[in-house]
Amino acid sequence: MENAKAKYRSADETVRIMAVTKTVDPDKINFAIENGFTLLGENRVQEYLSKKDSYLKTASVHFIGNLQTNKVKYIISEVDMIQSVSGSKLANEINRLAEKNDKIMDVLIEVNIGEEQTKGGVDAGALDELVRSTAELKNIRIRGLMAIPPIGCGEETFEKMHRLFVSLKESRIDNVDMDILSMGMSGDFELAIKHGSNLVRIGTALFGARNYKNGGVV
Repeated sequence: MENAKAKYRSADETVRIMAVTKTVDPDKINFAIENGFTLLGENRVQEYLSKKDSYLKTASVHFIGNLQTNKVKYIISEVDMIQSVSGSKLANEINRLAEKNDKIMDVLIEVNIGEEQTKGGVDAGALDELVRSTAELKNIRIRGLMAIPPIGCGEETFEKMHRLFVSLKESRIDNVDMDILSMGMSGDFELAIKHGSNLVRIGTALFGARNYKNGGVV
């Protein structure tokens, strides 16, 4: 990551690493925390709830997976950011429960930059409308955008995502601090850094490949 940053970015820019902890044992996660990884990414509500009490409390936790509205209540007071807001229904529920819990919830708007039917996120064409409507919610603060570019896609997809990010940043919308572009995983983080990402989500490169019931790996 440091090599990619030195090659593509200026010295004063910060690129953070998130340790993605899906299916990883708490002991390994705590070892990562002890060795400097202070940002964790959780994909599944039930799994996180079963492990969270075992985690060292020095790490910040973001929720990065698909989030159903009926599951928001379980994590609203447990995480520091929700990176996967993809529609008004979810945004409204987060806002309602954040108000109930007397907090302002930081969120990222997830963009389906590859227009894949199997992935969540708002279409690029509807992004501006969703950002503006979500920005009107008093217990949500938009901090930026998140995306999962398709495996093997060209650089133009990463650059398209960066252009959307910059365009919204330049729009200076009230209640929108467009300062985080969460993009890039173990297989493509160098391209993501090249094209403006300042938060990369790393699982396999830290914890090794993990097999799931559906046959996929992180």
